[in-house]
Amino acid sequence: MAQEASVHVDVLIVGAGISGIGSAKHLQDQCPGKTYTILECKDTFGGTWETHKYPGIRSDSDLYTFGYRFKPWVGAPIATADEILRYMGEVIAENHIDQHIRYGHTITSCSWSSADNLWTVNAVRKDGSEVVFTAGFLWMCQGYYDHKTPYTPDWAGMADYKGHFVHAQLWDPATDVSGKRVLVIGSGATAATIVPALCDAGAKVTMLQRSPTWFYCAPNVSELADRLRLIGIDEETVHRVVRQDYIYNFYEMDRRSREEPEAMAEDLRALVRGYVGEDFNFEPHFTPKYRPWQQRLAQLPDGDMFKHVVAGNAEVVTDTIDTFTANGVRTASGQEIEADIVVACTGFRLSVLGEIPFAVDGKAVDWSETINYRGMMFTGVPNLVWVFGYFRASWTLRVDIVGDFVCKLLNHMDAEGAHKVEVALRPEDADMPILPWIDADNFNPTYLMRDLARMPKRGDKPEWQHNQDYWSERSEIPAIDPAASEFIYDNQRAEAALEAAE
Repeated sequence: MAQEASVHVDVLIVGAGISGIGSAKHLQDQCPGKTYTILECKDTFGGTWETHKYPGIRSDSDLYTFGYRFKPWVGAPIATADEILRYMGEVIAENHIDQHIRYGHTITSCSWSSADNLWTVNAVRKDGSEVVFTAGFLWMCQGYYDHKTPYTPDWAGMADYKGHFVHAQLWDPATDVSGKRVLVIGSGATAATIVPALCDAGAKVTMLQRSPTWFYCAPNVSELADRLRLIGIDEETVHRVVRQDYIYNFYEMDRRSREEPEAMAEDLRALVRGYVGEDFNFEPHFTPKYRPWQQRLAQLPDGDMFKHVVAGNAEVVTDTIDTFTANGVRTASGQEIEADIVVACTGFRLSVLGEIPFAVDGKAVDWSETINYRGMMFTGVPNLVWVFGYFRASWTLRVDIVGDFVCKLLNHMDAEGAHKVEVALRPEDADMPILPWIDADNFNPTYLMRDLARMPKRGDKPEWQHNQDYWSERSEIPAIDPAASEFIYDNQRAEAALEAAE
């Protein structure tokens, strides 16, 4: 098919999920003169909330912090996917972002030309037609995992299984589970969501886990928000105050998880006992081998999964799979688990910058050879920012502060008449150790560890790492000086340009 004439914008945003929509709002507000387009491969907005259709899908963070800074959340703290999509739809409509979104566009390549100070982005539509975009700046908001192909281990005997096997990411909502024996493999946030929902739908559920997970059980209400509304406080103030309350509480949880992990662990167990009684036995299925928050803390609103375990609707088995059989699986200890349906909640397949081929001045970019700047920019790659959120706090908290940074950077470039910006190690970084993207002792989910070598590298200084610490970054990122020496504008270090001007 014929290729459409190229379209030029100042900023090209990739992805219309929670990151892309929030970034567009910040760009409109803080850089009102900039033209922009959002490219989205799906037929609608939502990103991860559009991809996943499994039973009970809900947020694993409270919406006062997972929601945007600029848009008050009104509702239960832990929200369903439909509620989140409705919220995002309101943001799009209220800010007229829809006119900037091009759905059904899959990017096939991105190439930077220093001669033109432009990105050229090739995309293909669902009808096979091609379109070319040029942009001065790329704002990558496509997430960090493959939305089409989830991670499924190559278990022995899978071809022998006669029942229905599905990964949770590919779940068909039309699937009837009533009266069925359902085996859920995994124990993270997805399993914590799907197990109680399957029980509610009338299934008999077994959750098979390699090792236990930490869970956070709490009522799905905000007493503070309800009280503020009762006394007549406006929703903008309610959102700001309750958001700050959640941020502080989770800061304390994160701090205590590192400084007094045993006490934090006992507090988490006490929350569980509040729903299932003081005599609940945590051994062996609910005693993790790692400290709280070393992996993501799965949310259980109202302790729903534990209630189903105690009621006998769900059983937990801690073991590994030896082989699939015709009727289910056999574990390493020899236990046979029969199942009509097997649901793999085995996580994501990491996708680095959407697996899009990138090139800078004709040379292919290997992201593993770059060094990241605060988890946003990368050495040797100009005019590009990647939004990569938090694991121990709401993803969207970083969408907001990165949005502020990008707009500050763009406005600084305009003020200086610069067309190109990149980050580079400073003379004082010459002997800095170059390390993997993240310290495994800091955060070590399996999907990240499995493909860590493909990720950009980090240094041992704050500028050259993504530390996953919102509580430090919320002051550090706003304080970034665009004229600092790690920035190079039009091939000249910012400090050198400043000295020359003076």
